Amino acid sequence: MPAPGNPAGTAAIPAAAQAEDVSHPTTVVGTGTPESCTPAALEAAIHKGGVVTFNGGPDPITITLDHTIKIINNAGASQNGDLVIDGGGKVTLSGGERCRILYQNGCDAAQVYITDHCQDYPHPRLVLQNLILADGYATDGGIMGGGALFVESGSLKLVNCVFVNNQCALTGRDVAGGAVYAFMVQGPVYITNCTFGGVEGMGNRGSHGGALGTIGVSYTILNSRFSWNRATGTGMNGGNPGGGNGGAIYNDGNTYTLDIQGCDFSNNAANELAGAVFYVSNDSSGALKVDHSTFHVNSGKDVQSVKGFYIQAGSQSFTTCTFD
Repeated sequence: MPAPGNPAGTAAIPAAAQAEDVSHPTTVVGTGTPESCTPAALEAAIHKGGVVTFNGGPDPITITLDHTIKIINNAGASQNGDLVIDGGGKVTLSGGERCRILYQNGCDAAQVYITDHCQDYPHPRLVLQNLILADGYATDGGIMGGGALFVESGSLKLVNCVFVNNQCALTGRDVAGGAVYAFMVQGPVYITNCTFGGVEGMGNRGSHGGALGTIGVSYTILNSRFSWNRATGTGMNGGNPGGGNGGAIYNDGNTYTLDIQGCDFSNNAANELAGAVFYVSNDSSGALKVDHSTFHVNSGKDVQSVKGFYIQAGSQSFTTCTFD
């Protein structure tokens, strides 16, 4: 299994992007053996909210799900659904190539409304850290994507995580995020020291954005690695069946930012535009910033001067980057 993060990354990590303190967990999944870390125990812990850790013994463990675990929006002591899941570097959550792993949606009545303005509300706040998320599978194109993780509204942070072999629908317009899809998430999504793919044959894949997909959400991505991910669709958003943009990342919307620092993108592929990153601000009010990052053999249709990218932005900057 690939390690989390880009070992060559030198980006400074602000406090907001760092791992959370889990020294006083709300729930510990397991009683010291792998067998005690069951999907049912994990689901019960997640439904309680708060801080979730694991005690499955000294060796790595895998918890394989047979259905998606959905976050309850009014869970936890504060009744706002906030949740931190920390795998301690030893836990893999697997969709078994049959289901999405985690689903958070503050706008979903079935998970309990906690606000009448979910579109700009910062809760539930979801933090995943020191985890592997593997073999997630979501083919419900109408829900937009996210083979491992779907997040609508609230907020999201990923720290020291690895995403491998996750898949959303392989064709479709605006279907994006083989591993992660985010929509109407407040503030920037922080992705710190994470790996998406990492090894040939273990990449993530989806119609657009093999690893990440979003509409109108700002991302800050620090010291992370994207490799062997693929945008599998064809026809972009104007043809049929649709898709194929952004081998690693697909971003669309109006006023939002994408900030990439200390990252490595290699061997990602798109059937259409942008082997690495597709960034479109439809009204050209968004901003793209890329700093101290490397881009190697990201294959797609290059129709602009920055190899591996398709960019429509109000402002863009590349500082100390390498392309080959």
